[in-house]
Amino acid sequence: MHRISATFIAVCMVLIAASLGAVLFLGLKVDASMSAIVALGALVAMVLYNNIASRLRDRGQLGDQIADLSRGSSDLSRQMAEMTRRLNEMDEHMRRSVNRTHGAIDPLAVEIGELGALVKQLAETVAGHEAILQEQGVMPEPKPLSIPMPESVLPLGESEPVGAPSVLGNISREGMSATIAAAIDANRIDLYLQPIVTLPQRKVRYYEAVSRLRTEQDDVVPAAEFIEIAEKSGLMPKLDNLLIFRCVQVMRRLQIKNRDVGLFCNVSATTLQDAAYFRQFHDFMDANRALGPSMLLEFTHAAYRDFGPIENEALASLAERGFRFSLDHVADLRLEPKELADRGFRFVKVPAKMLLSRLSGSTSDIHPADLADLLARFGIDLVAERIETESTVVDLLDYDVRFGQGFLFSPPRPVRAEALQGVADTGRGEQARAETAPSANAGSSARGGGLVQLVRATSGRT
Repeated sequence: MHRISATFIAVCMVLIAASLGAVLFLGLKVDASMSAIVALGALVAMVLYNNIASRLRDRGQLGDQIADLSRGSSDLSRQMAEMTRRLNEMDEHMRRSVNRTHGAIDPLAVEIGELGALVKQLAETVAGHEAILQEQGVMPEPKPLSIPMPESVLPLGESEPVGAPSVLGNISREGMSATIAAAIDANRIDLYLQPIVTLPQRKVRYYEAVSRLRTEQDDVVPAAEFIEIAEKSGLMPKLDNLLIFRCVQVMRRLQIKNRDVGLFCNVSATTLQDAAYFRQFHDFMDANRALGPSMLLEFTHAAYRDFGPIENEALASLAERGFRFSLDHVADLRLEPKELADRGFRFVKVPAKMLLSRLSGSTSDIHPADLADLLARFGIDLVAERIETESTVVDLLDYDVRFGQGFLFSPPRPVRAEALQGVADTGRGEQARAETAPSANAGSSARGGGLVQLVRATSGRT
């Protein structure tokens, strides 16, 4: 646009100068050369005037723009100054708030530290007194202390800890298998619970359900003496059938008393391998998926290492239903926390002696003191089991272990009969129906134990 206007002005100046020369030559009879000089001078004058006027106009516009820019810079400077003032005020306010917070928290932190030191000192004193008494012969055999089970959580029997000599030691393998099968059929497999407590508060947070076999003479046999025989005899699916049903009943009782308490239920790997039984087991757990967040299925470390595609698929199916798992009987600390977390494991149980042993660090990829932190990064809690002395608890506190289990806190105790009211009769009836199933399905029915019917029975009572 500016170029067009400049061209138009130049054309007008030429026309004016030419018109002036023509008037002088034609109208006033001035010599042609003189008329041309006058016309050229007029053209030069107009060009000079236009150039000067354009510069003056541009200078005025530039001055206005500079003035506007100065006003804008001044406004921006004022805004920056106001922003700086507000930031300084906010910084000062935050500094005062932090100082007030530190002033309120620091005394509490000091008191908590002193309380922790006193608790540790008390535990060390108790351990020292225990050692002195043992040296003096006052305590020839240290007996494990026990914390009474809270009645508000679950009413448990007051029987003594199971520690009797082996009852089945003199019986042949065939006789032991027959004894176990008869105990299952006669409903002489009892459910015992052992608490898992928080450290150092020792508050009951979970229970582990363990099985005990009662002979016809009412002798109590711990699980370690008959589980291996039951697995080799193919009785574990039938045994798991009975125990998992009772665990569900106990878990529902626990949920009524305290929803913050969970239950660990031991499951054999053969249960996952038996396709016919696992379908019924899966249906039963699916019907009780509401208990998934509080009910953990526990597998041994040796069984986990032998898991194949069938077992892994079974674990994934249970994990989809909301159930989580625990790893028990850890043989060494060569663990893969990420792999465990991806498969749904949320707890790892390690014997306290293994954690505190100096040889454990040399045979694993991580020092035992760092195991709890490593597992916690993947959402897995470490449980120290088989704790029997106060000195062990003191040492474990330095390892940041959050949960403990052992005879120091309480031995496994039987659940009182009213907590499992109606379970025994239901178990006998379902087992009888399983035994009278058609011969074509005799094998799978005997192993399955009628979990589908147990689901219906459970649903009817609840």
